[in-house]
Amino acid sequence: MATQSSISQPPLPLAGRVAIVTGSSRGIGRAIAIHLAELGARIVINYTSKATDAERVASEINDFPVREEITGKGPRAIVVQANVSEPSQVKSMFDAAERAFEAPVHILVNSAGILDPKYPAIADTSVEDFDRTFSVNTKGAFLCSKEAANRLKQGGGGRIILLTSSQTRSLKPGFGAYAASKAAVETMVKILAKELKGTGITANCVAPGPIATEMFFDGKTPELVEKIAAESPFGRVGEAGDVVPLVGFLAGDGGEWVNGQIIPVNGGYV
Repeated sequence: MATQSSISQPPLPLAGRVAIVTGSSRGIGRAIAIHLAELGARIVINYTSKATDAERVASEINDFPVREEITGKGPRAIVVQANVSEPSQVKSMFDAAERAFEAPVHILVNSAGILDPKYPAIADTSVEDFDRTFSVNTKGAFLCSKEAANRLKQGGGGRIILLTSSQTRSLKPGFGAYAASKAAVETMVKILAKELKGTGITANCVAPGPIATEMFFDGKTPELVEKIAAESPFGRVGEAGDVVPLVGFLAGDGGEWVNGQIIPVNGGYV
């Protein structure tokens, strides 16, 4: 006989599904990983250098209350170090997910990304900084999408969600290489969605505006932060929590008919 507590608990829409969230040791990626876990998914927490932060996120998820509908052996979350710009490491990340959860990956959220805190004009951007930006932001999204296109569960529930940026629309000075690296990903996802015809896998981009993360604040004065906040109709900078509901929707069954789209989530910033 069902207890009152079990009756009152809402169903978990992602129960039994496996999600890889790159760059999820902190910032928006961290918030997304926790949200997808709250929806029932088992999570790969990916990081490049912040091991302690990644372990902390995994511990938080693994301390969630037990729910019967979350099937599968092992923990709710695991930690995998991988540089998304290295093909072998991306492959190993998917291998680790399949081994740990004894199931195919259903959802890829690529949140790993970098931004040059010097905010150089294009004329002052070094070739090395340009290459590094494209290596992580564009090549990383390509490699993760390529692996996902070949390995995500087909027939329904497969989701590729790539985080880009509203800078591809606001076109602010100082963001030349960054905006270009993200615009390339937005073009790629539209083509990818068409190439995945017949698989049941969707591919979309989520394009946040300014979000209060460590990466956002790096290199900005308090005065500049206030100026950016004032440009929003809400008079504030966004929070990671403003982004995660959209990602959760796209990851679930309700998001199936949204495919090949670039979805800004910026409070009207642009």
